[in-house]
Amino acid sequence: MRTAADASARLLERVAPLAGVTLPLAEAHGLVLAAPAIGTITLPPWPNAAMDGYAARAADVDRATAEAPVTLDVTETIAAGTFPTRALGPGLAARIMTGAPVPEGADTVIRVEDTDAGIARVTIRDARDAGRNVRAAGEDVHAGETLLAAGAWLGGAQVGLLAAAGVPQVVVHRRPRVAIVTSGDELVPLAQVDEARAGRRLVSSNSLALAALVREAGGEPRDLGIAADDPQALAERLRDAARDADLILTTAGVSVGAFDYTREAVEAAGGEIDFWKVRLRPGAMLGAGRVGTVPWLGLPGNPVSAIVTFELFAHPLVRRLLGHAHCHPQSVLCETAEPVRTAGGATYLLRARLVPRPGALPLASLSGAQGSHVQSALARGNALLVVPPEASNSPVGVMLRAIPLGESRAFGPEFPF
Repeated sequence: MRTAADASARLLERVAPLAGVTLPLAEAHGLVLAAPAIGTITLPPWPNAAMDGYAARAADVDRATAEAPVTLDVTETIAAGTFPTRALGPGLAARIMTGAPVPEGADTVIRVEDTDAGIARVTIRDARDAGRNVRAAGEDVHAGETLLAAGAWLGGAQVGLLAAAGVPQVVVHRRPRVAIVTSGDELVPLAQVDEARAGRRLVSSNSLALAALVREAGGEPRDLGIAADDPQALAERLRDAARDADLILTTAGVSVGAFDYTREAVEAAGGEIDFWKVRLRPGAMLGAGRVGTVPWLGLPGNPVSAIVTFELFAHPLVRRLLGHAHCHPQSVLCETAEPVRTAGGATYLLRARLVPRPGALPLASLSGAQGSHVQSALARGNALLVVPPEASNSPVGVMLRAIPLGESRAFGPEFPF
């Protein structure tokens, strides 16, 4: 039986980022660069105005005050998208809009609020902008510059930069294809919910939950349906999955019951078992290995256990395949709002709700009953409270670590506990 940290390290050391593919920039959002992105356009391409006003020479306006204003002749109006037709000499100004190129000779843009907004002549009543409000050419980036290194994640801001700098396509690690196989004669797909309502079957919630989590992690889920409680049936699904998947997830069948056939099915499909069981609750029954050359992770069948082990072990695998350097969910210190009791002997991950507090650690409260079948507590919580064996009987106000879930989670290079 491995510790959770050892199991995760073992899993990650056996996978590598997927090969790079070239995609149009518009299709690369959310992916990770496999090669540097090089700009082809200098930004700004020419000196331009940082605000609406009047382009001028600092030497002409640096003594302007409300009591002793300066009046200049206006040569032209320069709108964004047009270019100046002449240089500015002494005593001249050009009416200019934000982003428009400043004329040669100008080193200042006086904001319109400090003028009388004249058209042919302009009176300037304040010198605070003398020598300011002109964006230099190349102040942001230069053509030929490496804008983003390999390993950079492409969010909205990154896509915007690359578009502005003339990068129409990028080399990225493609999204990993994750095959999901559930098993159990008691399960039916959601489309057959009437059988569950009649009390004859259970809806296979793991299929939908894991597919959603794969998407959240950046992968492409492929649901291969529900395999019967038969080792050959499951082995056939695994062989199918190994044909084009980058990662295979199974749920259920990893315990020691009479109908837990996953270990047998993996071996029948030509796979190998790397390890079985981790020192963790919920989620102790975790299997890992390969089917052919494809990494396989056997998650428990209980819905909470399946989701918890996905977050700790499968989510980092998807991130590694995507090319992320930081793969592990991170934990934060918190203070317990109620006594914490576990059976000890292993690290427990309790479903909890973190509430931020100004100037203090977040406050952690359990979000419901902690049985591995109780999905409501996980759905209503926003974190997993980490309770190590030595903290199995803790009073109110103890400092523990918690792993935020959902939108508030962050990722780092180290296992969270």
